[in-house]
Amino acid sequence: MAGSMLEYTKTVLQKVSFDARLFSRELQKAIKRLLPNELEELRNWLLLFTTDKPELQKTLQYLPV
Repeated sequence: MAGSMLEYTKTVLQKVSFDARLFSRELQKAIKRLLPNELEELRNWLLLFTTDKPELQKTLQYLPV
């Protein structure tokens, strides 16, 4: 079961990546429910996922430092 919420979050983010507003909303929800170690993994995944999607890169500001 460990990591299943993270995998679910990645799936949702991929599906809504066509709309930056929706993507931002889902990312903010994910930040509230993921554990700190999952957030770090999500950050790494997002950096790769948004490489060719400049419209989504601004949403990375929502990730905690």
